[in-house]
Amino acid sequence: MVLIIMLIILVILVIIGVPVCYALGLSSIFYLFFNPDFFTMLPQRMWAGANSPLMIALPLFIIAGELMNSGGLTKRLIDFSMYLVRPIKGGLGEVNVIASMIFGGISGSSVADTSAEGSIIIPQMIKKGFSPEFATGITVATSTMGMIIPPSIPMLMYSMVSGESVGALFLAGLIPGILVGITQLVLTNIISRYKHFPREEGKFILKDFFKTFKDGIFAAMMPLMIIITITFGIVTATESAGIAVLYALIIGFFIYRELKLKDIIQVLKRALLNSSSVMIIIAFSLIFTWILAFEHIPDHIGIFLSGLKINRIWILTFLDLFILFVGMFVDVSPALLLLSPILIPTMQNFGICPLQLGAILIVGLAIGLATPPIGMCLYVASKISGLPITKIFKGAIPFLICNVIILFLVTFIPEVSTFIPGLIFNK
Repeated sequence: MVLIIMLIILVILVIIGVPVCYALGLSSIFYLFFNPDFFTMLPQRMWAGANSPLMIALPLFIIAGELMNSGGLTKRLIDFSMYLVRPIKGGLGEVNVIASMIFGGISGSSVADTSAEGSIIIPQMIKKGFSPEFATGITVATSTMGMIIPPSIPMLMYSMVSGESVGALFLAGLIPGILVGITQLVLTNIISRYKHFPREEGKFILKDFFKTFKDGIFAAMMPLMIIITITFGIVTATESAGIAVLYALIIGFFIYRELKLKDIIQVLKRALLNSSSVMIIIAFSLIFTWILAFEHIPDHIGIFLSGLKINRIWILTFLDLFILFVGMFVDVSPALLLLSPILIPTMQNFGICPLQLGAILIVGLAIGLATPPIGMCLYVASKISGLPITKIFKGAIPFLICNVIILFLVTFIPEVSTFIPGLIFNK
């Protein structure tokens, strides 16, 4: 009975707008009032959540992404992407997709992608003749690749909960992220032809291409460096994040020469705010999930689903729909930390390994960043474009359908996420 009331309190607090991390903490404290012997566990569980060597990588990856953005990265990536599509006369819509694929491999954050890339490319697309709704919608939808294509900050968090290798998880997101990008590129081309959106004209000048390539390649090398060093055990995830920060400093100060000392303070401030908010979520969510584990909730759910004798296809379909539903109302970090301990043992009974489940969760919850009412990317894009989130979401819907298709592929074809990790890690 106490557990049911705790869950009701959690739902009510979320509905009335209390941040999810505090809703988790307050509902957990209610449970502990009826089990005072467990109160000593409160500080221990909170500290255990944040006291992880892997969590040091979180602020470092955030700092690296912020440094690259402050150092003039975004404009160079867009220029580089524009030359990539020029031979096929691709428009700024396709540039948007390609730039998001590259930027997503640097920032590890979809919201950072929307903020950095959107502030430059949305005004450019509108100026070129794209409708504001389309320009903003595609920017939001393509930003979802930021947390799928490695390195990915949510994957670090899932690794902490599941115990899966960070390198394996990064590789598990590689094919899904690329597939999202390819399907969105094809759709952009179709829509652009149908609506007669402007396409990039002009000659492909090899000299100019090499100049933009030289500028863009330094940025594009960062995700490749991170993946290789972690995958082959050269460094740990934390050490790789530290190298990424050093690399970003060198690029910003000495290669691009746009990073200034005064920018460092703002970068550290943003990284501090972002990483500390995630740490609070981790601390409170681990208390909540510990209570669920103590009450054997994952076991009960697994037994219940197994007892239904429902075809595995319907179970997996329900899983995808459930993740999409949760993503609409709960932000990525708390949703990931709350669902993972429950779903990992449950889904293993239906042949879904933790590695594949991680890819399913990341791809599914990424869609939630672009869907109302909580979608953070929608609100960031709304501030940039001045459009209401309903219009932005309408423009994003066709591209989010691509994400949903890839989500079902990841769910029903395990090799989409496990093939590359299997080659290297024998998973």
